[in-house]
Amino acid sequence: MNAKLTALLGWVDERFPLTANWKAHLAEYYAPKNFNFWYFFGSLAILVLGLQIITGIFLTMHYKPDAALNASGVPVAFASVEYIMRDVPWGWLVRYMHSTGASAFFVVIYLHMFRGLLYGSYRKPRELIWLFGMIIFLLLMAEAFFGYLLPWGQMSFWGAQVIVNLFSAIPLIGPDLSIWLRGDFVVGDATLNRFFSFHVILVPLVLLGLVAAHILALHEVGSNNPDGIEIKKKKDANGIPLDGIPFHPYYTVKDIVGAVAFLMIFSLVIFFMPEFGGYFLEYNNFFPADPLATPPHIAPVWYFTPFYSMLRAVTVNFFWIDAKFWGVVAMGGGVVILLFLPWLDRSPVKSIRYKGPIFKSAVAVFVICFLILGYLGMLAPTPLRTLLSQICTLLYFAFFLLMPIYSQLDKCKPEPERLTG
Repeated sequence: MNAKLTALLGWVDERFPLTANWKAHLAEYYAPKNFNFWYFFGSLAILVLGLQIITGIFLTMHYKPDAALNASGVPVAFASVEYIMRDVPWGWLVRYMHSTGASAFFVVIYLHMFRGLLYGSYRKPRELIWLFGMIIFLLLMAEAFFGYLLPWGQMSFWGAQVIVNLFSAIPLIGPDLSIWLRGDFVVGDATLNRFFSFHVILVPLVLLGLVAAHILALHEVGSNNPDGIEIKKKKDANGIPLDGIPFHPYYTVKDIVGAVAFLMIFSLVIFFMPEFGGYFLEYNNFFPADPLATPPHIAPVWYFTPFYSMLRAVTVNFFWIDAKFWGVVAMGGGVVILLFLPWLDRSPVKSIRYKGPIFKSAVAVFVICFLILGYLGMLAPTPLRTLLSQICTLLYFAFFLLMPIYSQLDKCKPEPERLTG
């Protein structure tokens, strides 16, 4: 049997670089030996992406993107989701895995990005890895937005209505752009069908390509570590990094431990609290979309709310241009500014372990402001909440715009020659 398997493997290797890729990306890919729990989230992101694709395929088998009313007076799209939940065997589980998976994806991605911020994973020579990762983040936001409309519930409908109408604030091209996005003058059947095609076909295909590019770029320059030291600088006589260990089996086994812990928490949420108190699935989305009945308070899902708060924080017209437009600029800028992080950080060291008190304080303020903005975005605006969101928005942008200054003024500790563990 072993001889036959070896012969088969040899036949494949002559026609496809299977063994070469196994060695390059797993068995002989040397990763730093001091990875901590923060490094679980990259592999968990791949795990959740796989879950989303698999569950999405099964949901697509039964879902109908049709906004027309059926014989009961309920939109067909909404009724198809109810059919999945009530009549398809295990359909409720697949639907909850997909809806909970969307929130789990953003939990994992935000923590993955935060780890990069802590340990300087965006610094040279990993700028392209960071750029790929940020484009993936933007695509995930688009994917989540397109998918959010598909249940055709009240919050789905009105959330899409509000977000698409924001583009109409762009001078000159705004109104036409909004119509193009909707496919009609109002959110309707055309909008539902094009969002469905984007969510199921276009964005996932681009996303998979970018994930592959992200991993290939990572393996080309090597993984960062909590010390921010390049392990390729110290090698033995065989060219193996002194502070590196093969990714397989050491980190594949470690990632399995992280995956098991994640799946336990994931299962707990799915089986006992799939709506998660209204944060993962809102109460209003269990009612079919009604263009004639606006919910009292429209807010996006929790993973969009920090940027939604930035949008609402702008209440003053500038240069005779409506505040709504500048709110859209602030919301988009809050995401786009992350792309420039590799060139904003001028610190002589990468990891926060060796950065000084100024940078550490700035990160703490940044995290607190981001969480406050996320919370405020879920609530109806009041004068006090608007003021607080304005302060937090200013501090959010100040963290990035002032980084070239305070990152150089900070008193940093010298990096060690070798990994410290």
